[in-house]
Amino acid sequence: MITRFPGLTPTRSRAVIHEGLVYTVAVSPDPDPTVYEQTQKALKRIDESLAMSKTDKSRILSAIVYVADIKQKEHMNKAWDEWVDRSNPPMRACLGVDLEHPHLVEIVVTAAQE
Repeated sequence: MITRFPGLTPTRSRAVIHEGLVYTVAVSPDPDPTVYEQTQKALKRIDESLAMSKTDKSRILSAIVYVADIKQKEHMNKAWDEWVDRSNPPMRACLGVDLEHPHLVEIVVTAAQE
């Protein structure tokens, strides 16, 4: 069985659950000017999506972070380090990519349900 939570557009789900795994993607809902601020807001949306899926950041298995300017990775790392559950750190990759304006950061997460 697949459970889908509606996204902000009709062609995207905010989160999907399949066989106890939660898949979600987030960007900042606001066009903040910095990677740090956008990362903070995207991580807040990850928290909200995980809560809807009856889990939390302590159960994240892996994350992929896409950054529009890889030279700004240190600012994303600062927001990530402030947010992450240090007793349960997930596997994480970070890639520099072209993102649709005004997004500077996009985060993809896979987590286990509780």
